Amino acid sequence: MANVVVVGSQWGDEGKGKIVDWLSERADVVVRFQGGHNAGHTLVVDGKVYKLSLLPSGVVRSGKLSVIGNGVVFDPHAFVAEVGRLREQGVEIGPHCLKIAENTALILSVHRELDAFREDAASNSGTKIGTTRRGIGPAYEDKVGRRAIRAMDLADMDTLPAKVDRLLTHHNALRRGLGQQEVSHDTLMDELGAVASEITPYVDRVWKSLDEARRAGRRILFEGAQGTLLDIDHGTYPFVTSSNTVAGQAATGAGVGPGTIGYVLGITKAYTTRVGEGPFPTEQDNEVGEFLGTRGREFGTVTGRKRRCGWFDAVLVRQAVAVNGIDGIALTKLDVLDGMDEIKVCTGYMLDGEPIDYLPASQGAQARVEPVYETLEGWSGTTAGARSWNDLPAQAVKYVRHIEELIGAPVALLSTSPERDDTILVTDPFQD
Repeated sequence: MANVVVVGSQWGDEGKGKIVDWLSERADVVVRFQGGHNAGHTLVVDGKVYKLSLLPSGVVRSGKLSVIGNGVVFDPHAFVAEVGRLREQGVEIGPHCLKIAENTALILSVHRELDAFREDAASNSGTKIGTTRRGIGPAYEDKVGRRAIRAMDLADMDTLPAKVDRLLTHHNALRRGLGQQEVSHDTLMDELGAVASEITPYVDRVWKSLDEARRAGRRILFEGAQGTLLDIDHGTYPFVTSSNTVAGQAATGAGVGPGTIGYVLGITKAYTTRVGEGPFPTEQDNEVGEFLGTRGREFGTVTGRKRRCGWFDAVLVRQAVAVNGIDGIALTKLDVLDGMDEIKVCTGYMLDGEPIDYLPASQGAQARVEPVYETLEGWSGTTAGARSWNDLPAQAVKYVRHIEELIGAPVALLSTSPERDDTILVTDPFQD
């Protein structure tokens, strides 16, 4: 059986949570391989809603091993709070079913505060990125700068003080430059000490657990956050997240070889949304955008921020298919388009009067591209809750087939509502 990587093929918010939960029924292990608690997943299981931001989607299913990989930046306080909320909903969580990679970098209060200081300063100059202010970027900076506090350090109080001093040498210099008060050594040590006992039982050699699972033939599901167009290298830089969100990161961010990955599933919304600042060629800042946002309930799971909405952009998804090596897509929120008289799809761009079939890497060029649309006939019937192709209106099927042609990838799964069972299976990604 093939191990599966799930990635977002747009700017995130494509509905990965539901698809990962749906797939986790077939998986033995679910791994979160990048990002932090800045992106959320909403799961609806038997009418019960679970909102996750840091924990892998597999935690709501009994009998599965959930893993937070080393590619994640980990906020211990957010973790404790999220575990508490899920336990109140009746979800059993403990070290027997959840592991945190020992080499995972931590997000601390100094990271959250630095994130906010920078965004406030950028707002005044008109250069803000639109971060969630949760410390994700600064934590990744410290990881690359080799001064991060990692999960394993919470169990080594003899060496931790020197590491805290090294971290604060950097952060206090930044804080002085921003006109902010310095943080004392004791304050940060107390912060770490307050959560150490609640985190360390989960800390383990994740790479070893995953290697054992692979050798035993267990099915592994790798779960990403955000989307391809938010990738630090391949996204709409600088309006991106601070990690690699593409499928190749699954191996690095979990500690497995690339041969472990057998199938890449790209989650793709039937229209396009993004949160925060940055280019968005097919954005509809009009009644169409309002309709899509209202019907699709386009608000962030973690932040509640309103999402920008627009028509489906085949150029972006086609690029995501290439960059990720996507084998098939899970098309979500088709039901949001129900009842529209006509639907537009972007098939290409014009840049300075010339046609192009890709999103340029240059920030300036991204801002200048103009979408080229084709108009498709809508449908009057409903796709909501459909569980087979026969339940779909003929024009809805035409729309799906046309998207497949435009992006160069087949639909493996079709989601027709937030309920996990309202899913049409075309190809099982776990099947070799």
